[in-house]
Amino acid sequence: MAVDGLKTLSSALGAKQTMDRLEAGVKEKGLTVFARIDHAAGAVAVGMNLRPTELLIFGNARGGTPLMQADQRIGIDLPLKALVHQDDAGKVWLSYVDLHWLTQRYALSPAVSAHVERLSEALDALAAAAIKAP
Repeated sequence: MAVDGLKTLSSALGAKQTMDRLEAGVKEKGLTVFARIDHAAGAVAVGMNLRPTELLIFGNARGGTPLMQADQRIGIDLPLKALVHQDDAGKVWLSYVDLHWLTQRYALSPAVSAHVERLSEALDALAAAAIKAP
């Protein structure tokens, strides 16, 4: 489901396993992992509780540069990010930016839109692999 520029998928796995699989898939595709942020651990560090919530920041210049050449402001949305979190019912979710939304947000040309389509398909495949039961 895509709402407000985000795609959110239900995972058949736990939060850590979902994020581990996503990170492994990103690396297998030759993308750079810039950071993996454990928001729940950060909450614990300040004496607060938060259900499992992790953010992965990743990408590569080959994918992102053509977008920034079209509109440098898109750099605020790059590199790509994916969030895995567990809701109050124990369900795990994977959310990431719908790249088609970026096409609309920055009014990218049809030539750039074709590049976005290829990137979107690759990102959707990474997400689908991360949430699928083994």
